[in-house]
Amino acid sequence: MDRHRITIGLAPELRFLAAPGRRGERTPLAVDGTSSLGHVVESLGVPRTEIGLLLVNGREVPPSHVPRAGDHVEVRAVRRPQRLPGGAPRFLLDVHLGTLARRLRLLGIDTAYDSTDPGDAALAARSAAERRVLLSRDRGLLRRRGLWAGAYVRGDRPEEQLRDVLDRFAPALAPWTRCTACNGRLREADKDAVVTRLESGTRRTYDVFAQCTACERVYWRGAHHAHLAAIVTSATDYAGRPPTRATTT
Repeated sequence: MDRHRITIGLAPELRFLAAPGRRGERTPLAVDGTSSLGHVVESLGVPRTEIGLLLVNGREVPPSHVPRAGDHVEVRAVRRPQRLPGGAPRFLLDVHLGTLARRLRLLGIDTAYDSTDPGDAALAARSAAERRVLLSRDRGLLRRRGLWAGAYVRGDRPEEQLRDVLDRFAPALAPWTRCTACNGRLREADKDAVVTRLESGTRRTYDVFAQCTACERVYWRGAHHAHLAAIVTSATDYAGRPPTRATTT
């Protein structure tokens, strides 16, 4: 097969996704003369969900562009905050991001999550059917065809991951309005209406309740409320800050 040489440079925010030998500003690369630039960049380890502008010899091109011998390619990261069609972003998380899913729901962000792991194909299909952004740290999953939108989540700890999502998509926050267990909407609940669902100690101690309109789970300001309130305060404070460059983890 006839092969051609190009040089390719990844934005600093994307280099950690590539193999160690392909993280420079001008990395020589052999291409076959028929593969699209989007495919070439993905072959380096960078999912298309992370690719922003593609520049060939200083000119913007689409991912379908086929690079030629001697081309210099610059790959930029997705611009933050990332705007999506259809208004407020809705999310779908893979099985490994359960804590992040609960924190997004705590902030009132529409977040689908299934702890039973439906599989990559089902996740991609659900992303397309429901127009949800698939969040994952699995680069292979983010390369699946048919995704409506996706994003690689930076950070190993839930607080880092949450900040990355808030930074990238700038979703509107409405804390304490969603069920952290099922994503349903919460409504105020009269104590008498939920009393049969409460333990005796809870009945004696608390008078203010909310209930999920979907799974009917009951919420009150119990022992964990201070911890959850700290998460909400930290997130709402952070959401007021300007976007920053993505971390490289």
